[in-house]
This record gives sequence, structure tokens and C-alpha cells, in this order.
Amino acid sequence: MRTVLGIESSCDETAAALVTSERVILAQRIASQDEAHRPYGGVVPEIAARAHAERIAPLIEATLADAGMTLDEVDAIAATAGPGLIGGVMVGLVTAKALAMATGKPLIAVNHLEGHALSPRLADGDLQYPYLLLLVSGGHCQILLVEGVGKFRRLATTIDDALGEAFDKSAKLLGLGYPGGPAMERLALEGDPKAVPLPRPLKGSDEPHFSFAGLKSAVMRAKQSGQYADADIAASFQQAAIDCLIDRARRALDSVGKVNALVVAGGVAANKAIRGALEALAADYELDFVAPPLDLCTDNAAMIAWAGVERFAMGQSDPLDVAARPRWPLDPDAETVRGAGVKA
Repeated sequence: MRTVLGIESSCDETAAALVTSERVILAQRIASQDEAHRPYGGVVPEIAARAHAERIAPLIEATLADAGMTLDEVDAIAATAGPGLIGGVMVGLVTAKALAMATGKPLIAVNHLEGHALSPRLADGDLQYPYLLLLVSGGHCQILLVEGVGKFRRLATTIDDALGEAFDKSAKLLGLGYPGGPAMERLALEGDPKAVPLPRPLKGSDEPHFSFAGLKSAVMRAKQSGQYADADIAASFQQAAIDCLIDRARRALDSVGKVNALVVAGGVAANKAIRGALEALAADYELDFVAPPLDLCTDNAAMIAWAGVERFAMGQSDPLDVAARPRWPLDPDAETVRGAGVKA
């Protein structure tokens, strides 16, 4: 059995976890920064980086104490090396380098997106490659064919906003505060998903990609019109987003060939309505549907540790001069798509 210490600091969650090769999370701690960023309605990079620097050392120490372990008992140290807010990424990666240097343990630089992409395998030991992954978060909205560790083929991406970003900004337009995604989901339960005529960008298009900027703008116009209740706007927005996701995922399933499962990961994967719609889609194709537990959907260190476990099992590690990266696509060979603000 191998045990990997994982460190995550790519956005506004400072996290550490200890995970074994037998898929056991020995300990996990997450320090949220929601209160620090709430007055600004979103993540402020400078505040995030400062909070990571203040919290990361005691958080790691507490995680080790929770598991009754010392660093000497850890087999490797994995840390997010990108993509993300570069200040936060550097805090976590530099900390991991220092620990690796001090203990002589291998360092594993993990792509944050690969952490999300492999997290369903931490939760479900029966999930085998290849699988079709819908990766939906605040910064990314992609469909990927996952063929193995480090083997990703991007089939679709967003040409403008990611879905999590659209959830958060729509929530802000409705005065729901930060973080917006969970607040939108709660409010949507009180509304009529058919009440507000919102667009479904690129639905039915031969183009495989996503677009959510127009949907977000339509929410703004609906709010400004004064014609609709906020709950109806939230419910209609969520339904429009689901319709777009299902349409794009169906197109990908029709084009990709045989896969073992339809998988969803990322922060938006915590949305129960989205999970339900994807589970029904998987049933249509007689596929297993796999989603991580809710606590593994949002940013966490257990997924980084697990990605480290999978890479370590393949004999992979990284030099101490490995660089932090603000952008780091899972499929570097994917074609560039149209649109400003493309999320790779």
C-alpha cells in the first residue's frame, strides 16, 4: 500500500489530504475562503494567495495529525501545479517542493483538471478506462475521452464562459451572493423552469462546443425586465444549462465509439438536477453513470492525492524545478476553437 500527501491551492480552497493506493482517504482538511471573498462577489487573486500562504503549513500539519502519521511515513507528495490562479498555485507547489526536498520523497506535479478527471476512480474502483467525461467547473466546461492517466482527447470545450462561471454571474445578477452556484440551485427548486424564455446556445449545432455567455446575458435581460420572479429565472436558467449539457454530451456519445461509462466531475457536478439529467442520458445509452461524492466535486486535495497515486504507480515523478502553470490543457494537441476567452 502506498500513501500520497496531496496539496491543492489553485483557487480559493486551501486543502490537504492523505490517500492510499487502496482508495482510502485517511484524512482530509479544506479551509474555505468564502467569507474573505464574499464582499467582492468573486475570488480576488491577491486575497486568495495570501490566505493560502497563511493556512497551508498548519493545514498539512493538522491533516497528518488526523491520520496519526508523519511525513516520513508518506510515500510521495503531490501538489496542484496548474492551471489556476498563479499566486495560489505557487504557494502549494513551493510548499510541496520544500517538503519533498526536506524528506527526500518524490514530488508529483498534478494538473488540477486531471485531479477532477480521475476523482471518479477514487470513489469507484470499478470504473475502467476509457470513459467519456463531462468536466464542468467555474473555469472549465469540457467533454473529454479519458483513455488513461495523462491520456485525454478533448472533444468539446467552451468558446466563452464556463458553466460554473455562468452560474456564479447569474447568481450575482439575482443578488444571491457568493458562491453563486449552490444558491442558484436552491432557488431553482422554488421556480418554474418553463417560465422564462431563455436561449440554448449551440443546442443542435454541428459544432461540438459549448457557449454560455448568451445565456448569462439573457438572464440579465430577464432580471432587468421586471417581468419574472427570481426563482423562475433561476429555474429556467438551470434548465437551459441542462438542455445544453445533455445535447452536447449526446452528440459526443454518438461520435466517440465504445466507452465504459458516462462520467461527470468538477464543481458543477455537485448540482443534483444536472446529475439526474446525465444519469438518464447514460441510461439511454445503456452506460454506467459515475459521479464522485459531493465532497469530491468541488476543489479538494483528495483528488490531487489520488492523481498522484495513479501517477506514482506508473513510476512517474517530477523534478524540483517543475514550473507552476496558470494554463495547462489536458489535451495540448486539441485544435484551437473560435471565440474570445477560450477555456483550453
